[in-house]
Amino acid sequence: MPRRIAAGNWKMNGTQAALSELASIAAAAGEVSCTTILCPPTTLLQAAVQSSGSLAIGGQNCHHEATGAHTGDVSAQMLADVGAQYVIVGHSERRNSYAESDALVQAKARAVLSAEITPIICIGESIEQRESGETISVISTQLSASLPTEAQIVVAYEPIWAIGTGLVPAIAQITEVHDALRALLVKTYGAQGNEISILYGGSVKASNASEIFAVSNVNGALVGGASLKAVDFAPIMQALSDS
Repeated sequence: MPRRIAAGNWKMNGTQAALSELASIAAAAGEVSCTTILCPPTTLLQAAVQSSGSLAIGGQNCHHEATGAHTGDVSAQMLADVGAQYVIVGHSERRNSYAESDALVQAKARAVLSAEITPIICIGESIEQRESGETISVISTQLSASLPTEAQIVVAYEPIWAIGTGLVPAIAQITEVHDALRALLVKTYGAQGNEISILYGGSVKASNASEIFAVSNVNGALVGGASLKAVDFAPIMQALSDS
């Protein structure tokens, strides 16, 4: 069975003062049965690992090469070296703002696996693609072209139009996408495809978490803003643990 995972993405938020909030989230993670991952900014990674408790710590991005003349970039090996266990790759904010292609996302996923940690591969459609009925085609193409050979991955479906907007797809829409993703993973990896966790992301909060986690093939969530505070993230973790 896929692991149940509550993953928090702090994005470009958090200074040293936020470590007390991270400690509160870590304490809450110790009270639930699901896997909890927190991805703080790179500047906080080492300190986060040192105070993580039951939390797994992840990076938000990495370069696709291990070393080299890449000023300002961070490799997967560097993230692993400070104790990160996961790395988000292909988030829509990277795909859109930095023109990251599926091929580059795949290269990053391979780099993460080479560092012996786990990539969280993100995919998702725009509102225009959703309204034109292209969702399944778009997310299937994205995922197929972003997958590495190895099945030791996590997949996160985040409809771009739902990220930080308060908008959430209908349960039937989430079901349709997650079922299609599962079928694609099984087609690609065989029986191992049934063991890969598929997370939903996009305006997940305490008030809608239980309903979303009841959906077939939703194995958890990739949470943005609601992961910044323990008071918001803990109920999501609990809802997943109870699902």
